[in-house]
Amino acid sequence: MHVSAKTDYGMRALLELASTYDADARRLVKGEAIATAQDIPLKFLEGILRELRQSGIVASQRGADGGYRLDRPPAEITIADVSRALDGPLVGVRGFRPEDLEYHGASEHLQDVWIAVRASLRNVLEGITLADVGAGALRPDLAQLLDAPDAWKRRIP
Repeated sequence: MHVSAKTDYGMRALLELASTYDADARRLVKGEAIATAQDIPLKFLEGILRELRQSGIVASQRGADGGYRLDRPPAEITIADVSRALDGPLVGVRGFRPEDLEYHGASEHLQDVWIAVRASLRNVLEGITLADVGAGALRPDLAQLLDAPDAWKRRIP
């Protein structure tokens, strides 16, 4: 899986907004403040926040007192929600959804692999919310993945 800069920056921006949510769910944060706090290029961030607003994850208000805030609680926004809002479906194969593909001959079971990959990603990304990431609290089964002997080891092709 490739995590795009857009999704990475989007997650960082949302975590910045989530950090203010508990104190005041209606508090607006300026885009410049988010960009500075997370070292994200402002113009790129503005486009990301626009997409997150269109997806119902972020609310915004214009004007001198304007800014951005989460449109729902951090515990209701999953990483999968953010990834889909910014990059589309979790798994695509040549631009198609895996269930729409057909394989023949020696590759006839390849579709099963792509569906299994998607199910695995869903299990992880739909099971972690902004609140979980902010608190550093993963479900026990997901936290165990970090303890695997080679979880932190890079594999070079």
